[in-house]
Amino acid sequence: MSNTPSTMLELGTQAPEFRLFDTVNNQLVSLEDFDNAKGLLVVFICNHCPFVQHILDEFVITARDLQQKGIGVVAISSNDVENYPDDSPVKMAALAREKQFSFPYLYDGTQEVAKAYRAACTPDFFLFDENDKLVYRGQFDDSRPGNDEAVSGQDIREAADLLFDEEVKEEQKPSMGCNIKWKSGNEPDYFG
Repeated sequence: MSNTPSTMLELGTQAPEFRLFDTVNNQLVSLEDFDNAKGLLVVFICNHCPFVQHILDEFVITARDLQQKGIGVVAISSNDVENYPDDSPVKMAALAREKQFSFPYLYDGTQEVAKAYRAACTPDFFLFDENDKLVYRGQFDDSRPGNDEAVSGQDIREAADLLFDEEVKEEQKPSMGCNIKWKSGNEPDYFG
């Protein structure tokens, strides 16, 4: 289990485009599908990461709560499935069904979307406002596998509440998790 932090993409960054297949229904999902949302939370996760497993149940609840407020949610896995078969699209779909994801779980097989977002770890959270400008990037909350902090989603929930106040909290803590499992030779310049 590695401790890789978020790259902390610059606030105000325009949301990078994506057009990926949802592993559950095989439908293409793109950034434009969320044009009418009051914001969009993009999270990079995977099936096998202990950091993701630690927060997953609370993340599913938090995602539903955000969606009820009109905020879109999308999860993306960019891991190398040849070396990490638990993160394959078939197993992603199985996990999404088991945990009853209310949001698309997309597979980024080329890893280009992860690079566009400068995603570094799983989980890695990016919250954009209704104009697709980055207002939050960082951790779900202070909980980590092995510490005594309760899993609450507090940081994401607070950031989402600020969307409606049009205020950006400047102090944000990076997420921490397993590094994205890059395909050999496909590692971005910010990796390592």
